[in-house]
Amino acid sequence: MPKILDFEKPIEEIYNKINDLKKLTTEHGISFDDEIQMMEKRAKTLQNKIYKNLTPLQTLQIARHQERPNFSDYTNLIFTNFTELHGDRLFGDDNSIRGGIAFLNKKPVMVIGHQKGKDTKSNIYHNFGMGHPEGYRKALRLMHLAQKMNHPIISLIDTPGAYPGKGSEERGVAEAIAKNLQEMIMLEVPIIAIITGEGGSGGALGISIGNKVAMLEHTIYSVISPEGCASILYRDPSKIEAALDNLKVQAKDLLKLNIIDDIIDEPLGGAHKSKEKTAKTIKDYLIKELEMLSKYNPKKLKETRYEKFRKMGFFIE
Repeated sequence: MPKILDFEKPIEEIYNKINDLKKLTTEHGISFDDEIQMMEKRAKTLQNKIYKNLTPLQTLQIARHQERPNFSDYTNLIFTNFTELHGDRLFGDDNSIRGGIAFLNKKPVMVIGHQKGKDTKSNIYHNFGMGHPEGYRKALRLMHLAQKMNHPIISLIDTPGAYPGKGSEERGVAEAIAKNLQEMIMLEVPIIAIITGEGGSGGALGISIGNKVAMLEHTIYSVISPEGCASILYRDPSKIEAALDNLKVQAKDLLKLNIIDDIIDEPLGGAHKSKEKTAKTIKDYLIKELEMLSKYNPKKLKETRYEKFRKMGFFIE
């Protein structure tokens, strides 16, 4: 049973009452069909209202939901014959960033993304999706391999940020991310990046320099994690709500600001309510966009990707 978030409890209460009425019908043979239909309609109306007006904090809760589909789910549901490739050929392998060759609609692609776990043990194994420098170097190695084979690159982003630990810093995590940004701009194959959960800081940007950047409906994308922003701006990490309001992390805000290109719809209640439906929507989006990008020559792919990121932001004197 998926975890119920605080703001979903009024909906859950209605469904609990519906279940009680169904149980009475079964046990005593008394029909409550009219009441059940009325309550189901009320629950659906309330759910639609809540999910159309989510606050940034509520969106963050959905983006971090423990049952939300992760990289493994999407590689199984969207692609076929996924063959994972390991190691950066410099230091080691990184379990928080995975990648390999797969087939999308019978066409080969390179799939790269952050891997989170579903419980404490698997989250620790995958470092909560926070990449080390060897993870970003592995990703870049796979991108260069994709270019050699003329395979499009698909990047699935779900990280609170790159890992800031002592070893990660000693091995040059900032340099690894910076190099990825520089090199991704110049790649001559189509790149599509999709934020599937959290898109935090340089950890997200390090594999998301795409010709197309899209977000699932209930995800976040930000220059810094909300907790980090609250610590810096307010000297209080508990002021996460104020930080979220100012960061403009939601897909609808980022689309208006031209930071992203598209919003991919999620099932009502979030991607975890139907992994299969979410994966089907992402797959359809990828097929459509890759068909369009396949018409671009290498020079145009590079130029449009470069201009896309250069024109972001504005200032007033």
